[in-house]
Amino acid sequence: MLIVQKFGGSSVANKERIMNVAKRILETQQQGNQVVVVLSAQGDTTDELIEKAMEINPKASRREMDMLLSTGEQQSVALMAMAIDSLGGRAISLNAMQVGIDTTTTYSNARIKTINTGRIEHELEQNKIVIITGFQGVNKFDDITTLGRGGSDTSAVALAAILHADCCEIYTDVEGIFTADPRIVKDAYKLDEISYDEMLELASLGAKVLHSRSVELAKKYNVNMVVRSSMTRAEGTSVKEECKVEKMLISGVAADKDVSRISLIGIKDEPGKAFEVFSLMAKEKISVDIILQSVGRDDTKDISFTVAKSDLDLALKVLEENKERLTVKEVVHDDKIAKLSIVGAGMATNPGVAALFFEALYDAGVNISMISTSEIKISVLVDEKEVENALVTVHEKFKAATASMRKM
Repeated sequence: MLIVQKFGGSSVANKERIMNVAKRILETQQQGNQVVVVLSAQGDTTDELIEKAMEINPKASRREMDMLLSTGEQQSVALMAMAIDSLGGRAISLNAMQVGIDTTTTYSNARIKTINTGRIEHELEQNKIVIITGFQGVNKFDDITTLGRGGSDTSAVALAAILHADCCEIYTDVEGIFTADPRIVKDAYKLDEISYDEMLELASLGAKVLHSRSVELAKKYNVNMVVRSSMTRAEGTSVKEECKVEKMLISGVAADKDVSRISLIGIKDEPGKAFEVFSLMAKEKISVDIILQSVGRDDTKDISFTVAKSDLDLALKVLEENKERLTVKEVVHDDKIAKLSIVGAGMATNPGVAALFFEALYDAGVNISMISTSEIKISVLVDEKEVENALVTVHEKFKAATASMRKM
């Protein structure tokens, strides 16, 4: 079997953890498997590198930031190869250029186009464990690019897909996918399995366990993915196309504080204005989430939408520069909000899920400013100071409701 294993930064944060992971990787190979390993930068290395860059130049170009941040993963893979060698194994560390991971030209948020498997397959044939830098690639200018925060997950799944791996194991500091963040919700429980669609929603709505683009790739190429802890031997959570039918109203509750709301007040109520606004956002590669348009009045309307906090300044700059063309009277924003979401494939067949969600928010005394829905999720915007209390209350409400259903 060919197994791709990805270990996050906390799993390789220090010498003891590196040696622990090295033993686990060797164990996998000794069971008769070929092993490809993808690593993130150690611990807080990426954050520390960002801080160093800010000290030198707060407005550093994205190209130079990618050049700097990619060194964290290169350090991790070299140290891991040394650790495996010290235990009697054979390993080789490779960066994105040595492998041939070709990406788009977008710095800081590139997407993988192709991967050359020749070098990897050659090293595997030599009975070596191949250790590859996550989070990075190389564009057509031979510049190093990064895939965005959490991009090592995407690197691992992309490698598993192109190599037709039997399994892609994502190791982290938690034992799998939980119904909510266990650091906030103490009675959150681990799921044995979850569908690609549910996991994709949770990942994009604030759950930090998996990068959303990695789940997209896993679904597209039907990659067998398992999320488990590098610290314990727990079974973890399988992410797959179809899951066992269980009496569950929802699969998880997620909170995301990386949200800002922008409101465009007094736009002319005429065709094409929404297109003009969102084409500007698309041109700047700014992702937009929840969108709300008011009913027209006095020949004007208001449009509100959310963006990531990291995109807020750029979005506001672009909108202010085009204010007159867009016929906007005023651009206002709020970066003290958070998004709270429930996700579950069972929502479509269980009437009353929305009512239960809003009842829980009422019980918590939380006011809602925007609502967005799909077949398997409901998201609301709330004050960021209230989101954790709301998260706990909503989880308790649905846990109790699910327990009651199972008794029926």
